[in-house]
Amino acid sequence: MEIVFLGTSAGTPTKTRNVTGLAIHRVNSKKWCLVDCGEGTQHQLLHTKLSLTQLQAIFITHIHGDHCYGLPGLLASAAMQGRTEPLWIVGPSEIQTFIKLMQTAVHLNLNYELKYKCIDEPNNTLDDLAIEFDVKTTELSHRVPSFAYSFSENRLSNKLDVDKLAQDKITRGKLWGELQQGLDVQLDDGRIIYAQDYLLPIQDPRKIIISGDNDDPSLLTQIAKTANVLVHEATYTQDIAIKVGSGPQHSYAKLVAQFANDIGLDNLVLTHFSPRYQYAINSSPSIFDIENEARTVYSNNLFLANDFDRFILNKQGVLTNANSHSVFK
Repeated sequence: MEIVFLGTSAGTPTKTRNVTGLAIHRVNSKKWCLVDCGEGTQHQLLHTKLSLTQLQAIFITHIHGDHCYGLPGLLASAAMQGRTEPLWIVGPSEIQTFIKLMQTAVHLNLNYELKYKCIDEPNNTLDDLAIEFDVKTTELSHRVPSFAYSFSENRLSNKLDVDKLAQDKITRGKLWGELQQGLDVQLDDGRIIYAQDYLLPIQDPRKIIISGDNDDPSLLTQIAKTANVLVHEATYTQDIAIKVGSGPQHSYAKLVAQFANDIGLDNLVLTHFSPRYQYAINSSPSIFDIENEARTVYSNNLFLANDFDRFILNKQGVLTNANSHSVFK
């Protein structure tokens, strides 16, 4: 599984960070999903190999502009690039209202269908999205309805115990394929071979949680216990959060890191940093203040995301920052 950060700033862009946007996809797959679409997201995509014609779904965590103002331009560009496949838009119901009003106001007629999932409406599941992940939502605590999305692998296939098959002299071929599908087979010598005896346990699906704005990480406790990665905002350090007060309803680094440490989370990625935190070594506030504060309470795999950082979650559940030029054209 791979995630690419397209924007990591909170509220407004800076010279080095755009506002929020993140791509997630399977490694080596051209199909992908977008989580949040702040202004300028389509410009950020120009620096990657991600294609709007291969975009499967857009997930919006909440209606605030730094998470959705990029939608009009991106949807229009997808049409001009020849997209014809339907596109899912998932988010609070206001997102559908926003897009439809925009289309009416600027006479934007798309040559592909927009299909909506309003996650704040009752009994609205994401089971029929038909994308490369199983997706679940968790409601968060923010000034407007805000949600986290958990992306889990789907369509995991059985793996055969090839050593045992060789030991029992079951020749590679069509029978192996049938066993892998869970079918019992009969050999030429009359022996019945039971699939369950030659199938290894399916690996638990890897799971990445991408959270919207949220001042209460504990709301993610249940779903995060089985997650490999949590991507969560750390807009402030604790001292600045106290000065700002509770009104903005954002998290600070220590709060998120302490939560991740308490539940035993293996990989934590912090993002959505206030523009006040620059790369200043000898002055404060600095982005290093956020990192240092988080590290005082979290001892596992910690990252602070930058725009265009590319993270890969391997099959062992270890997250690495590839930060490779292969993401660039």
